[in-house]
Amino acid sequence: MPSKSSARLAALTVAAVCSAASTVALTSPAHAASVRIHDIQGTTRTSPYAGQKVTDVPGIVTGVRTYGSSKGFWIQDPTPDADPATSEGVFVFTSSTPTVAVGDSVTVAGTVSEYVPGGASTGNQSVTEIGKPTVTVVSSGNAVPAPTVIDSRSVPAAYTPAGDTAAAGSINALTLRPAAYALDYYESLEGMNVQVSDTRVTTATDPYAELWVTVKPRENRTARGGSLYGSYDAQNTGRIQIQSLGATADFPVANVGDTLAGTTAGPFDYNSYGGYTVVANTLGTLRGGGLQRETTRKQARDELAVATYNVENLDPSDATFAAHASAIVNNLKSPDIVSLEEIQDNDGATDDGVVDASVTVNKLIDAIVAAGGPRYDWRSIDPVNDQDGGEPGGNIRQVFLFNPERVSFTDRAGGDSTTAVGVTKVHGKAQLTASPGRVEPADSAWSASRKPLAGEFVFRGRTVFVIANHLNSKGGDQGLTAQYQPPTRSSETQRHAQATLVNAFVKDILAVQKNADVIALGDMNDFEFSDTAKLLEGDGELWSAIKSLPRNERYTYDYQGNEQVLDQILISPDIRRDCFAYDSVHINSEFSDQISDHDPQVLRFRP
Repeated sequence: MPSKSSARLAALTVAAVCSAASTVALTSPAHAASVRIHDIQGTTRTSPYAGQKVTDVPGIVTGVRTYGSSKGFWIQDPTPDADPATSEGVFVFTSSTPTVAVGDSVTVAGTVSEYVPGGASTGNQSVTEIGKPTVTVVSSGNAVPAPTVIDSRSVPAAYTPAGDTAAAGSINALTLRPAAYALDYYESLEGMNVQVSDTRVTTATDPYAELWVTVKPRENRTARGGSLYGSYDAQNTGRIQIQSLGATADFPVANVGDTLAGTTAGPFDYNSYGGYTVVANTLGTLRGGGLQRETTRKQARDELAVATYNVENLDPSDATFAAHASAIVNNLKSPDIVSLEEIQDNDGATDDGVVDASVTVNKLIDAIVAAGGPRYDWRSIDPVNDQDGGEPGGNIRQVFLFNPERVSFTDRAGGDSTTAVGVTKVHGKAQLTASPGRVEPADSAWSASRKPLAGEFVFRGRTVFVIANHLNSKGGDQGLTAQYQPPTRSSETQRHAQATLVNAFVKDILAVQKNADVIALGDMNDFEFSDTAKLLEGDGELWSAIKSLPRNERYTYDYQGNEQVLDQILISPDIRRDCFAYDSVHINSEFSDQISDHDPQVLRFRP
């Protein structure tokens, strides 16, 4: 923060530069008489003064941002109006390091704009700002306006109003109702000094010194202290992101279930990485909740254990092999079959045409042996270079690991990256035309996405069909705090087409052999209640086994304060009718030192 010096008494004029974002298109600037901040903010999400020049806007500096591409400071009017819909704070965008300090009383002249973090294509809400400012420091050392307390009593239970159909579903022009809707309440505080107290962490600290808390401790609480995202209609209204306005070196390294005790306070911002955020100049004290990584039980002698595990872009240069191996051996208890997602080729993200992943896989197998586990065998099919999405050059794919002392793989020639596997009938039983094989790899549904890997396994004389999946990601979907409500989930179109193909393939197997044991598993990139899951399940061909868990234990991923399901193991009717056990083994998603952003899943049953 700048020192208090006479330099701050001079007027400051700087040019506004908005990188990696956009500003709402406006008409040529007009001039407005002296106005207050609440006039500029208005009663909707966009300012009635947008595009106009304003002068002599008074306020007290509550926070200064000296880093990143959005340098500037927040001011707040110490004399608020009586309308709860109008914010009393606003961000002044300077583009260069500001020379004001917290506690300065200033007047600002500049142009009001609506800045969209991340760009208009994201669908994000805009932030009202004053740009191209001329700043006059009137006095220093003033008391900062007392922070508005955000807590379980102040945040409404309803999440958001529906968007205006005449405006493509946007909520921007709707009059704010802060007593009725959580998003309206948060918007009414945009730019103001706010505080939360004694909040529970619901998403662990990430590498960017961010974490998420809830101000509603009882809202959809999971068994381990998070907040469950259980349906599109049951939003967690109390979740808020916390960042630091000062040095990030002292930012708390927290896990889910920890507490930020005492007061966390600072300007209330909106960004492209999750929406409403306390940019804290005062951070609470971290109190650990004692969260421990889970361990599942060992499968019985006559139980087949099948797992899915997204190892997050694993390549030979990574330092996580020993940790992944320990997780498989000690936390998952060495499943008989492990479907791995995001195995990269032998030189990782180097985009040089290499697609072979034998170095990556064998390094993991060796690490598993070193950790005391079995020497797994493996099967996979190399993708066509740069055709399966993921990190460019990485050529991620699914891989089957299997313990040859417990289960055998049925090798049947003919499977390659572009040939579709089929189903035939042999001696009254279903059989794959190739094993391993890929499901409809030439179909447009798999464009720039991973193709499912199918294989036949035999356990105690019984054939089990396993289909490893990594469906299209949610990239490009609008965020939960978008200006469009409900948000558009554009990624579903491709994922639904993929789910339909997977279900059709399972249906082909069951049409030949009604009692076949079929498992479709992997990173489905969608929730157990989603239409993607319904399409995978079809008319009962499959069933997502995570639904056998208590509701507050159904999660495999933690994103922006919401614990949710992305990874699933779906089972055919014959498996579902028998006795099976399912476990979502929480070893990653809730922890700041995670080795993957996904938790593995384990299914145990008797074929």
